[in-house]
Amino acid sequence: MIPRLFLDAEFWKHATIPIVAAAIGWVTNWVAIQMTFRPLEFRGIRPWLGWQGIIPSKAGKMAEIFVDRTMYKLGTLRELFHHMEPERIAKHVNEMLASRLDSYTEEILFYGQHKVWRLLPNLAKEQVHARVRQRLPAIVDSLMTEIADNIEDLIDFKHMLVTRLEGDKDLLNRLFLESGEDEFRFIVNSGWHFGFLFGVVQLVVWLVLPEWWVLPVFGIIVGYATNWLALNVIFRPLLPTKIGPWTVQGLFLKRQHQVAERWCALVTTEILTLQHIVYAMLFGKRSERTREIIRRHVEPIVDEVVAGMPTAAVVLDPEARAQIRAAVAEKAIAVSADPFDHWPFNQDRARLIEALLLERMKQMPPAEFQDLLRPCFQEDEMKLILVGAVLGFLAGLAQLVFVF
Repeated sequence: MIPRLFLDAEFWKHATIPIVAAAIGWVTNWVAIQMTFRPLEFRGIRPWLGWQGIIPSKAGKMAEIFVDRTMYKLGTLRELFHHMEPERIAKHVNEMLASRLDSYTEEILFYGQHKVWRLLPNLAKEQVHARVRQRLPAIVDSLMTEIADNIEDLIDFKHMLVTRLEGDKDLLNRLFLESGEDEFRFIVNSGWHFGFLFGVVQLVVWLVLPEWWVLPVFGIIVGYATNWLALNVIFRPLLPTKIGPWTVQGLFLKRQHQVAERWCALVTTEILTLQHIVYAMLFGKRSERTREIIRRHVEPIVDEVVAGMPTAAVVLDPEARAQIRAAVAEKAIAVSADPFDHWPFNQDRARLIEALLLERMKQMPPAEFQDLLRPCFQEDEMKLILVGAVLGFLAGLAQLVFVF
């Protein structure tokens, strides 16, 4: 037999109060997360009617915060590049170029000095190829050593990282979303639990004081407070704190080792990669410095080859030699990035950097570690909380009109 209480319409009206409050908490927190990251581009009519995710809309600023608060604390570019083992990089370059070197030589001499090249006997041509093959490893080694020692003069480290993240807003989002995956899930789910608790208080107040304004006002409180509480539970307390028999700490900070592993894997495979470093050297703001170093190292090979071949020395006048030197330098610059379009080697170097960053990140004090995730909430945090409050007010008003 069903208890009479459960057949009372007034009972069910009042029972909706904590349930609606829980729903408000869940929805407002879910909306806050969505508004933080989506959409990637502005949708609507500028400047006021529409929305772009807070992180994508401030991609440049967020990328700078990422560099200043995190990357600079984990190591300098020179240190990171040396950790990638420049001597191993030089060996990889030599291995990748070895099979193509003869065709590069033929290309330079045939198209630049085809008359001279055609006059050389086959034995002389083979001597040219052999001498180039012999000299290349030493040239690449000395070139890589100079680059490693001067890399911070060749790359604007901050500009490289900011440009990468600003140009790929989805990657910037992932930097936060994958690091704080558990925390974002907690924010949404906690909205239901916190909202229900507030709803119980709201029910008691409504029974004592059934005024029209109680439901909308509590809707505001639920929408505002659930967001605020969730953020504080994630980041506070900063250090493990004893409360009675329990030791508590911010949820994100408790997961420092787990978060560090995911974050370092993402950064070293998609942001701070050897390929991106090389591309920044060759095509970035300071690329001319890199190109000048390459020219200085490869041009002398022309004179060395000619000096060891009397036949070539006779047929090549100074002007022709100068043209070949220029062609060799430009070809070297043009193919410099090719050896790094090699995923297995990039992945191999990434593991070295990942291990270094992971070790350091696990040792970061909580005040610095929280900067991995905290900036995405601090940016326009109040705006998100107020949106939650407005949605809570509208839900409370709807409950008042349609239920009571």
